[in-house]
Amino acid sequence: MDLEETMLPGVGVRYEMRTRAGQVLAIVVQRDGGAEGAVYDPRDPDRALGVVRLDPEEVDAVAEVLGAPRLTQRFADLSREVPGLESARIPVAKDSPFAGRPLGDTRARTLTGCSIVAIVRNTDVVTSPGPADLLHADDVLVAIGSAAGLEQLERHLAGAA
Repeated sequence: MDLEETMLPGVGVRYEMRTRAGQVLAIVVQRDGGAEGAVYDPRDPDRALGVVRLDPEEVDAVAEVLGAPRLTQRFADLSREVPGLESARIPVAKDSPFAGRPLGDTRARTLTGCSIVAIVRNTDVVTSPGPADLLHADDVLVAIGSAAGLEQLERHLAGAA
């Protein structure tokens, strides 16, 4: 599937794709954080069948629905394909000893054998975070490893291990 990206100077970025069913979907992500989505008539590519306008807060809500769960689902699919590999979403509590500290301070891989593959922060996702990435209270860490390792990691992040 091709996703065409077009810069719109002064406006934002337009993304366009054709679905497997043949529909053309275009989304314009505006510089102010808002967005417009349209589905076009397959017989007349200049005629929108419908347009949805979203303000920045609504864009964030849609991004959250489509972003983080999709990332987690990909790791869940991977864990079904690789015996013994599990994935988990682990929140960083406000009282975690690691809130406000770099990811490397957790020593997650060394102590638990688990890898933290993403940090979900509100509607943002930091994929492949490095040891210098700061953890914030209410971040959600996406981790992969053994079931026992993930349980140990959750306890460690809570300050119990």
